[in-house]
Amino acid sequence: MRQVADIVVVGAGAAGLAFARAVAAPGLRVVVLEAGQPVDQRRAPNLRTEWELALQTGYNNNPNIRQGPADYPVDDSESDISPAIYNAVGGSTIRWGGHFPRFRPSDFRMHTLDGVGADWPVSYDDLVPYYDLNDAMMGVSGLAGDPGNPDRAPRPAPPLPLCDGTTRLARAFDRLGWHWWPSDAAILSRARDDREACNGCGPCGVGCPRHARASADIAYLAAAQARGVELRAGAVVTGLKRSGGDVTGLRYSDATGAHEIDAPEVVLAGNALGTARLMETIEAPAPFGRGLMMHPTAIVTGLFPDNIRSYRGAFAAALVSQQFYETDTTRGFTRGFQMQALRGQGPLTTALGGYGLPLQWGTHHAAAFAQSFGRTISLTVTCDDLAEDQNRIALHDSRRDRHGLPVPRMIYRVGDNSRRMLAFGIERASEALREAGAQAIRVNPLSRNAGFHLMGTARMGQDAETSVTDSFGRVHGVRGLSIVDASTFVTAAPVNPTPTLQAIALRAGEAMRTRLNAKTETAA
Repeated sequence: MRQVADIVVVGAGAAGLAFARAVAAPGLRVVVLEAGQPVDQRRAPNLRTEWELALQTGYNNNPNIRQGPADYPVDDSESDISPAIYNAVGGSTIRWGGHFPRFRPSDFRMHTLDGVGADWPVSYDDLVPYYDLNDAMMGVSGLAGDPGNPDRAPRPAPPLPLCDGTTRLARAFDRLGWHWWPSDAAILSRARDDREACNGCGPCGVGCPRHARASADIAYLAAAQARGVELRAGAVVTGLKRSGGDVTGLRYSDATGAHEIDAPEVVLAGNALGTARLMETIEAPAPFGRGLMMHPTAIVTGLFPDNIRSYRGAFAAALVSQQFYETDTTRGFTRGFQMQALRGQGPLTTALGGYGLPLQWGTHHAAAFAQSFGRTISLTVTCDDLAEDQNRIALHDSRRDRHGLPVPRMIYRVGDNSRRMLAFGIERASEALREAGAQAIRVNPLSRNAGFHLMGTARMGQDAETSVTDSFGRVHGVRGLSIVDASTFVTAAPVNPTPTLQAIALRAGEAMRTRLNAKTETAA
């Protein structure tokens, strides 16, 4: 039986579900294919005492360790940073901490302001209405009025409360005269609809039984389905169909076998790794695959003399400092970084070394554990990353996964600019933690496990010689194909890309809906 749709979206994560909800309209058949399965967060592992084991196994952020039915291997042998992605309905937002900052206006004008990289073909102002819509859909808690960012509408809910440790850190920033502000968080501080308020339990990274912490499935799936969107989970896309220079549909497999579906619009929203695997089947624009950007991250941990019970509260959504966000050439590097507070971790993760720094084993382990558990607050040094051609995603010459698709290779080395930024940021984070009262400092100079933001490789732009898509994600020279995942990012900024990713997806979905409706009306 021949399957036909108007639009097929590959990937039901943050971008895919936002796009699907935006593009859906009466008379348009929209199908979303997702390799993973739905996750019942009402039964999340953090309801059980062994929840930390889930972080090491089925909820591990590295697919090479997790090796679930929907996962594919990633060759990271040539990368300083390992992949941190999750394949499910909801994508990697199933596994995240809910930190929800926007890019700044300067992030869209890097070349104009700093003479490096490239400018985006869209501006911050272009995205504001989509940022605002996305905040409402996701359910963002925060505080308007941040002097480090443009004015914005009041947050849908008040900010999450600070704890003892983050309060000490905020006072330290005040004494140093440095910017800090309560985090915008996709975590509800007060209940709404069928979502409860955050109770501060802590283990956000294994789902949220209260649905306080948003994920793409919680925020967008029902809204998309109410507009007629069809979701097919457990559907692994194995190739794109072409006719001449056009993409005309795709091939996929599920538990019932192999299938084909015809569609005049195919939209890739898997992530930079998954998109690269599918672009193998077409003649991609020349720049495709190059310019991989991540967020090189150091983690600086302060140990406090008293038990501040730092394991309580949303682990990654307390406060941020953007004091060192913009370029200051006297620091010896271009662009800047954000410091984000991280609360302490659970007992098993603490015993295993926490943020990448193993405790001493043997007769002194119990004492080292007692000095750490509940007594730490950390600051990330999350760096902006310049797009460099040598950093890229390529495909393995011979390795294939169980579906016959090529294994993606992450080829990434931290650049000199980022290394100078990390060194400077580690000094500043250490200074802030000591000012807050930390008696000892531990430094993880580069988190190997921080490959959760894969950006670039299909940069948007106006020039087909230097970019892969236009500002709406439509691939240059390949009619019928769009990309709306973070591979279209032109710059990385030093903050979580999810709000910007979803704003771009909403804008692209709205534009495609308008264009297709206009075409239908013209034909009528």
